[in-house]
Amino acid sequence: MSVVHRLRAGWLVDHLSFINQCGYEICDSLANPGGVTLRPSVTSSEYHATSAVPATSSRDGPGLGVAVGETEGKTAKTRYVFREEFFDISKPHIAAAPEQQLLQGDPEVSLTEIKASSSAEEPREGTKSGGEDSVAGARKQKRKRKCVFNQGELDALEYHTKIRKIIWEGTLHLVQEGLKSGFLHHATTELSCGKNVAPGHVDCGLAELCEMAKQFPAVNDSYYPAVHVLDDENSSPEQDLLSCVTENNSNCAKIVVLMGQKYLVPPKSSFLLSDISRLQPLLNYKKKYNVIVIDPPWENKSVKRSNRYSHLSSWQIKQIPVAALAAPDCLIVTWVTNRQKHLRFVKDELYPHWSVKTLAEWHWVKITRSGEFVLPLDSFHKKPYEVLILGRVQGSIKEAQRKSEDLLPIPEHKLIVSIPCGLHSHKPPLAAVLAEFVKPDVECLELFARNLQPGWTSWGNEVGVPIHDGLIAAKD
Repeated sequence: MSVVHRLRAGWLVDHLSFINQCGYEICDSLANPGGVTLRPSVTSSEYHATSAVPATSSRDGPGLGVAVGETEGKTAKTRYVFREEFFDISKPHIAAAPEQQLLQGDPEVSLTEIKASSSAEEPREGTKSGGEDSVAGARKQKRKRKCVFNQGELDALEYHTKIRKIIWEGTLHLVQEGLKSGFLHHATTELSCGKNVAPGHVDCGLAELCEMAKQFPAVNDSYYPAVHVLDDENSSPEQDLLSCVTENNSNCAKIVVLMGQKYLVPPKSSFLLSDISRLQPLLNYKKKYNVIVIDPPWENKSVKRSNRYSHLSSWQIKQIPVAALAAPDCLIVTWVTNRQKHLRFVKDELYPHWSVKTLAEWHWVKITRSGEFVLPLDSFHKKPYEVLILGRVQGSIKEAQRKSEDLLPIPEHKLIVSIPCGLHSHKPPLAAVLAEFVKPDVECLELFARNLQPGWTSWGNEVGVPIHDGLIAAKD
């Protein structure tokens, strides 16, 4: 299970352990005798049934994954695990002042104090050493001149002051439990002097392939089946994988090849590789989902500057055919940035447009392995938390009927506290924390997925686990 501790405030989640217990095993006929290693573009997550056996890992070689040879009876298997270095967040990205640290600070802070802290924060964050001093000085002067808050910033500060105590106290209780159990470790001199892993951005090439697919000759939907089921061969035509939903119905992971690159497909999973302009194959799949998790590429200044991935406008997000994908009483979970503009859009426009009733706001809180916030809680530009908006599709099952099915109501405020992955935009697993609010063995879908998930259907233009040959040999 990904949940290490469950308290009234929420859950302390072990993302790495969950990935490594998800069943990435290649059966004998698909095993690569030379050994393979995972690249970090995509990881598995959010699986309902996971093994209780801890996965092994290694620090040998440059890869992120380790292939481990296993034998069960006469069937040889090769198992893949994610490299633990990418969850080795040993110190905050920006350290808070001692009086503001989680185990020492005061959860009650006024809006005036937060404004003052925010104004003083920028020179500390912009400080550089060596030849960059002059550049840092210019940046400090520019930031010091910014003393007036615009309306968006004031709205963000007001929202932060409302939820600050909930996040502070809930995280503190979960961190204390993690320290008691040994899952988290008190910071030491050795840890505090260490550096966080900086894996950088790694492209798996699938987004480019989806873009190329737009140049393929147009075909009639009836030409392709709604489902392409993976067989024991390790190669599939690229057109098939881009034109219909692909399923792996076996209990082992399988390998497919796209543009000469091998990809791991987890057991009991399905996916559609496409961008938002080609969603029709997912509708042709004709499945209705009880849980839909959505992680839209929200438009913001950071995304525009980095040009790391494309973003969608609010109008484009509203066009997602949720009504055609959602089963009656479907639970909708949407990841939202901390911009109040986006939060208001989801609750006031997007969910009503989809006939979804907003039920709760939860928060994902990011901590180090010693239990500190990865960023100061009152940091002005970035916060150590992200928001999830939960709602249910309306006009289907009545509340009385839902209660008779022993489903708990969605609580208003919950925290998901975890050590984040060092790779960009990887979210913690949600299946274990959502399980008590939905019936067992339900159909689950992730939209804008950056990973493949055992037991789930995933759609996006970067789904799949790419692997490289020969970087690490399989262990005996």
